[in-house]
Amino acid sequence: MTTAPKRRSELPRVDDDSVLIFDLDNTLYPAACNLFSQVSDLIGQYVRDALKLEATEAHRVQKDYFHRYGTTLRGLMTEHEIDPADYLAKVHDIDLSVVDPAPDLASALNDLPGRKLIFTNASRGHAERVMDRLGIADHFETIFDIVDAEYIPKPKQEPYDLLLARDGIDPTRAVYFEDMAKNLLPAKDMGMTTVWVHTDLEWAQAGRDDPRIDHETDDLVGFLRGLNTGS
Repeated sequence: MTTAPKRRSELPRVDDDSVLIFDLDNTLYPAACNLFSQVSDLIGQYVRDALKLEATEAHRVQKDYFHRYGTTLRGLMTEHEIDPADYLAKVHDIDLSVVDPAPDLASALNDLPGRKLIFTNASRGHAERVMDRLGIADHFETIFDIVDAEYIPKPKQEPYDLLLARDGIDPTRAVYFEDMAKNLLPAKDMGMTTVWVHTDLEWAQAGRDDPRIDHETDDLVGFLRGLNTGS
């Protein structure tokens, strides 16, 4: 992986009043696991089956909906009224053995004060399975998933507003970690400190040069261990 340039602003201080908000996929585990390729394949199969399309056309529709609606799910719901629960169950039926347990991440999370939350465009069930695989589930207070977001994906503004309202979060006390750079921008506009967990995936790069990204790192555990806890 190419090492990303790091922002030079002072690292945020984290204390008992802080809220650490983490995206899930390709943020809490390395993008090199290529887990999302399994999800993408299952989404393609779902589009083929639901819309009765050949593979090439299904792929075109899948990507078109993703780019126009933010998720393929949102496009299918808008244009075809598909059942989101059925979709989420099928596209997240994946093999997690490619994800290694992460005791160093668990230790780093355990050493940090404040609340810790998951904020994901995926489903709660998927998040719970990934967190169990990583061995970090006990360190998180709650999950805010695509259902909680009323199926409106990041970086639309609505899920950020819903998250803060549901969990009583003061954005000026929050630090948000995310692999898709553009998803950090609404968070910064609301007052959060933003951290881009860098990957080389092309679709995660949009927005990477925006000044609203406060920090970036290709070593999440090292970044967490370097935070100022005010101790």
